[in-house]
Amino acid sequence: MFNFKEFIENLKENDEKKDIVEKYEKNVEILPEKFEDTIIYKDYLNKFNTTNLDLLLPEYIDEDFDFELLVKLVISSFSSSYVLEKDQETWKMELLINVSAWDKHVAKKLSELWGFQIARMYEIYIEEQMNLEILAHEDEKEKDIVLSQRANNLDKWKLTLDNLVVSQLKEEEQKEKEDKLNDLMNQL
Repeated sequence: MFNFKEFIENLKENDEKKDIVEKYEKNVEILPEKFEDTIIYKDYLNKFNTTNLDLLLPEYIDEDFDFELLVKLVISSFSSSYVLEKDQETWKMELLINVSAWDKHVAKKLSELWGFQIARMYEIYIEEQMNLEILAHEDEKEKDIVLSQRANNLDKWKLTLDNLVVSQLKEEEQKEKEDKLNDLMNQL
């Protein structure tokens, strides 16, 4: 389970990262106890509708992760990309997460991740969002870039959801045609 308050305390104790918390609290807001109470979540992540996703999740994880928050962090990120695909066995949605850095590229399915990987993803993505929020508050030009990229990410997500609906409708139409054809064949 990811604990935001504990994560912030760990950042404060880390000499290389404590300035993230200091800059955030100086330029943005005093950090609340829950990530969902931050400006980042309220003004940005909360706009990503993930309520109707039937995701394929790791089976072996017994920790109680907030997968809705994790998905919002992934799809709102500037440093990674994602693809949603329907798993043909379970008919649930599989989230593929793609990360590229320099000449390396890694793609992972959410359903195949281990608990420690998921816990680390919360840290990486929240730290990224905090740094972007600091940047947006420190420099007007950077703010415009951050806001523009955020708008692009929201548009991409809305398009992804629209495509899922269209895909679902096509599948239902195809099934209906097959059912009618089977009915006709049975009448012969």
